[in-house]
Amino acid sequence: MKIFLVGGTGFVGSHLYRHLSNQGHSVSVHDPSSDIRNAEEITQVISRRKPDALVHLAAISSVPESFKHQYETFEINFIGTLNVLMALRSSNFKGRMLYIGSGDVYGLLRDDELPVTEERLLKPKNPYAVSKVAAEALCYQWSQTSDFQIIMARPFNHVGPGQSERFALSNFARQIVEIQLGKHNPELRVGDIDVTRDFTDVRDVVKAYGLLLEHGKNGEAYNVCSGKERSVRSLLLQLMKIAGVDARIERDKERLRPSEQRRVFGSFDKLRKDTGWQPTIPIEQTLNDILDDWRKKIS
Repeated sequence: MKIFLVGGTGFVGSHLYRHLSNQGHSVSVHDPSSDIRNAEEITQVISRRKPDALVHLAAISSVPESFKHQYETFEINFIGTLNVLMALRSSNFKGRMLYIGSGDVYGLLRDDELPVTEERLLKPKNPYAVSKVAAEALCYQWSQTSDFQIIMARPFNHVGPGQSERFALSNFARQIVEIQLGKHNPELRVGDIDVTRDFTDVRDVVKAYGLLLEHGKNGEAYNVCSGKERSVRSLLLQLMKIAGVDARIERDKERLRPSEQRRVFGSFDKLRKDTGWQPTIPIEQTLNDILDDWRKKIS
C-alpha cells in the first residue's frame, strides 16, 4: 500500500515511517518546506503522490505555543486539515485517511470520569485543543459526505527516544544525563510533577496508527493510550534510579501551566475491540531508551 505522511518528519512521524516501512508499505513523507496552509501547494503534492492511504500528523502541538500564536494554530491545525481534505477530493482519492488528534480534546476531567472514554463530551480548555476538536469535527463531516473514509485518533501522552526536550520526560532525561556526565550541577529543574498522566511508548502508538489505517471504522474516534495512570514524579524518580543519579529537585515557575489537570488516564477498550491493539512496551524500557538516546546526543 502507498501511504503518504503529512507532517511525517517529526518525532512521531519518523517512528511511524519506520514502522509502516517495516510492514512492507511504500511510505513517502510530505516535505516540511511545503506549507499545508497553501491549498494549491498541498493539492499539487497529493495529486503527484496518488496515495492509497494518508496519515495527517501536521500540527502545532505545543499548548503554550498555541496560547502565544492562536491565529497560526487555527490556520495550521484547522485550515490546514481542510486543505488536505480538499486536496484528497480533487485528486479523486478513494482510500482511507487517519487524522491524528489529541486526548487533550477532553479538557478538564473529574475523578469520576476516569478512565475517560470516547463517549465523553469534549470540553477543550486551550487553543490547541479547540483547534483539534474543530478539525476532528471537520473530519467526521467529510467521513460522511466524501468518497473516502476517515478515522480519527486521540493519542494521550506518548514518549520515547527522539522526543523533543520541550516535553517533560525527555527534558528530565536530558538533565539527568548531563548530571551523570558531569556537565551539570546535581539539580533538576521541573514544573508541576505531582500530576498524573497516561504515558504510552511512541513505538506502541505508531503500531496503533497502522492498525487503525487497516481496521478502524469510518467516522469513528479512538483513544490511543496505555490505560494506566502514572505520576510524573514517579517517572522522574525512575529515570534518576536507572541512571544512578542523585539530584535535588527544584520547581521552576517558568515551567508551570495555568489550570493544570491533576489526573488523566484513558480507556483504549474501543481501540482494542476494533483492531486488537494493546500496548506491549514496558515503561522501564521506554525510560531506558530515552536515557540512552540522550547519552548518544550529548556524548
